[in-house]
Amino acid sequence: MDAYACETLRLRETYRHLNRAGESLEGYFDYILGRKTWAEIYSGTFKEAYLESRDKVHREVLGADSRTHVDTLIRERLLRHRKDAPWVLIGGPPCQAYSLAGRSRRTGDASFASDHKHFLYREYLHILNEFKPTIFVMENVKGLLSSRNGDDSMFQTILADLRALPSGVRYEIRSLVVDQDPEDLRPSDYIIRAEEYGVPQKRHRVILLGVRSDVAQLVPRQVLLPSDSLVTVRAALEDLPSVRAQTSKRVPKATVDWLLAEQAALQALPDEELDMYSAEGGRHSAATQTYRSWIRDYMVDVPSQHQPRPHMVSDLARYRVMAAMAERTGKSPKYTDLPAILHPEHSNVSKEGTPFTDRFRVQVWDAPSTTIVSHISKDGHYYIHPAREQARSFTVREAARLQTFPDNYFFEGPRTQQFHQVGNAVPPLLAKQIGEIVASMLEAIRD
Repeated sequence: MDAYACETLRLRETYRHLNRAGESLEGYFDYILGRKTWAEIYSGTFKEAYLESRDKVHREVLGADSRTHVDTLIRERLLRHRKDAPWVLIGGPPCQAYSLAGRSRRTGDASFASDHKHFLYREYLHILNEFKPTIFVMENVKGLLSSRNGDDSMFQTILADLRALPSGVRYEIRSLVVDQDPEDLRPSDYIIRAEEYGVPQKRHRVILLGVRSDVAQLVPRQVLLPSDSLVTVRAALEDLPSVRAQTSKRVPKATVDWLLAEQAALQALPDEELDMYSAEGGRHSAATQTYRSWIRDYMVDVPSQHQPRPHMVSDLARYRVMAAMAERTGKSPKYTDLPAILHPEHSNVSKEGTPFTDRFRVQVWDAPSTTIVSHISKDGHYYIHPAREQARSFTVREAARLQTFPDNYFFEGPRTQQFHQVGNAVPPLLAKQIGEIVASMLEAIRD
């Protein structure tokens, strides 16, 4: 339903079409790297491929009002391309009602229990019930496991609904990380921790793998294989060009010589530094090499979408000091660890029990990052670059790398929308591994 996301997907489908057909990708790279405008490349084989992509990506709002139209669209596509062949439904219902952040914002809201977002998963179930895909992959936030609607567990409600669809079609709900009979699985067995599978980010999501019961006996259970080591922020970002943020026009409330305050804070830090990357295996591990070969493209000589947003002068000072603290301790400090003069200008900042003391968070070089979420589009404080000399929040390209988007992947729309798309995604490198399992299942069914 997101216009910019649809444009991104259409552009990516254009790239895939040209790549599969062995056509020139020069126009595509000229566009994403800013060498030519859309008008300059929109002709010939590129135009033909883009026009074809519009039949692959449809912008729709799922719901009662659009159900007849969407059902017709799906039915026509299945008849045109799949006929009786096995096929897969992949997706994730909106998660705002299940995420911990979303629920915390609605604390005390009496209308939350009746919010329609709790039940948007039923649109997914409708497609399962109506079209009976051979396999489905359903993704959501980890908060789904603890989410409740009244006295009912939303996770158990969804599982029960998946197992008893009105049409009579039945699915065996498997885990992608625990090789056990579905009847013996616990809710936590459906959690995939992305950092365990070569993603440089601590992203934990619930993913259900459904196999239609009439073919389940043909498909042996398979699970993801953990990587040999963690892929770190350093492995993901160290080869990107160093860039500095501009000072924004917003003026801090306090009148402070921020440069002097920063220098004083840095001088007060201990001198010793930790060598957090002494383990040679991390830099040269198979997981890191796999990640880098997935990310890089020799056609991308200068990374796209690598321009930092501007920051207030007070934040620049905080970022530099906090990055230095993180480098020397190997962990991200809280803003309460800063000298008082560098505390953010919040009315409750010095009160006991102040929430969100990690609101300013430096990402640590030698560990996977924290979860990249869509809120990065509004606030970069939680994603401060670990290099003190860069003193800024992450660029779109850095966030994309932590999400494992290849460097040749381009996000349409203004910067806030680019961040939004990155934060809402499933890491492509993880999706690839899940896709390989599903592909092998389809082959087993065909055989």
